Amino acid sequence: MRLPLLITAFLAYFCVLQWLPIGSLGKKASLWVMLGIPGIWWIDLQIDGVKKGSLASQHSSRLPGPASVIASSFTSPIDALYLAAIFDPIFTVSYPFTCKVQQISLVQAILRAFTSPEVKPPADARLVDIATLIKRHPNSPIVIFPECTTTNGKGILQMSPSLVAVSAVTRIFPVSLRYSPADITTPIPQSYRSFLWNLLSKPTHCIRVRIAESILLPTPSVKDTKSTKNKNNNTNNKSTNGSRPGPTDGGQPSYDYNYFDTLDAKLAESFVDLDASLTSGEQTLLNQVGESLARLGRVRRVGLGAKDKQQFVKLWAGRRKS
Repeated sequence: MRLPLLITAFLAYFCVLQWLPIGSLGKKASLWVMLGIPGIWWIDLQIDGVKKGSLASQHSSRLPGPASVIASSFTSPIDALYLAAIFDPIFTVSYPFTCKVQQISLVQAILRAFTSPEVKPPADARLVDIATLIKRHPNSPIVIFPECTTTNGKGILQMSPSLVAVSAVTRIFPVSLRYSPADITTPIPQSYRSFLWNLLSKPTHCIRVRIAESILLPTPSVKDTKSTKNKNNNTNNKSTNGSRPGPTDGGQPSYDYNYFDTLDAKLAESFVDLDASLTSGEQTLLNQVGESLARLGRVRRVGLGAKDKQQFVKLWAGRRKS
C-alpha cells in the first residue's frame, strides 16, 4: 500500500513540484511527506556543545548554514533526502584522487546510494572546487560525502581530499546519520529491492543525527609551504631520473605499481602528486573530519577507501554469479 504512495510522491516532487515557485518551505514540506510515508518520523538530534531542549536559545553557529560545508556520512538514500529536507543544500560527488567535486541534483544524490564506487570522475564531468561552488551558491550549504561511497555504517572510510579545497573561513560540519533499524543502508550496489522491502515493511524508522562542532582549515605556516615544495621537487625528481620505473616507462613495471594495475597511468600519477601536495594542515583537517565522524557514529576509522570497496564489490558479484 505504501509503495504506490511513495512512488507517487517521488514522481510528483521531482517531475513537477521542484520546478514550481513554491519556495523553500514548500519544497521542504514535500520532502517531509516523502519521509513520512515509510514512517520516518522520529529524529534523534544531538549537537556538540548544545544541551537537549536548548537549541532554540543557542547561537546559530552550531548548525550548518549558508556558505558552510556539511561533511556527511553516507549509508543510505535517506541521507540525501533528510539533508535536503532540513538544510536545502547543494549536493556534490567527491572522488578519492582529486580535490575537486562534481555538483549533482538531489535525485542524483539519492540514486548514487545504489551505484558502484567510482575512483575517478567521468570524462564529461564538470569538476569544480568547493571554494568556487560556495561563491556560486552563497545562500546554501554544500554537502560533501567525503567517503566517496556508501558504507554499512560500521566504519569510516578514508577521507576525500575535496575537503581541503575550502577557504580558511569556511566552516566544515561533520554530520553522522544512523538508522534504527539499521537495515535500510545500501552498502551493496543495485540493492533497490532489499532497500524498499526493509523501508516499507516496518511501521516506523528512527534517524539518529549527530552534528559536531565546526572545523576550519588550519592556516598554512611557512614551514608547511617549504615542506610542500620539497615534496613536489622530490616527486618530480623521482618521475624524471628513472630511478623508479613507472607504468609508462620502457622497462617492466615494478612491484610498487601493482596497486595501480586497474587504474590508468594518468590516475596513478595524479594520486602521487596529490598525496605529495597536501600540507600538514590539510592532512590535519582530513583527520579531524574523519575522527569526528567516527566519534559521532561510535565506530572506528578503517584504512580502506573507495577503491578497496570497488574491488570487494567485483569479488562479491563474481561469487554470486559462480
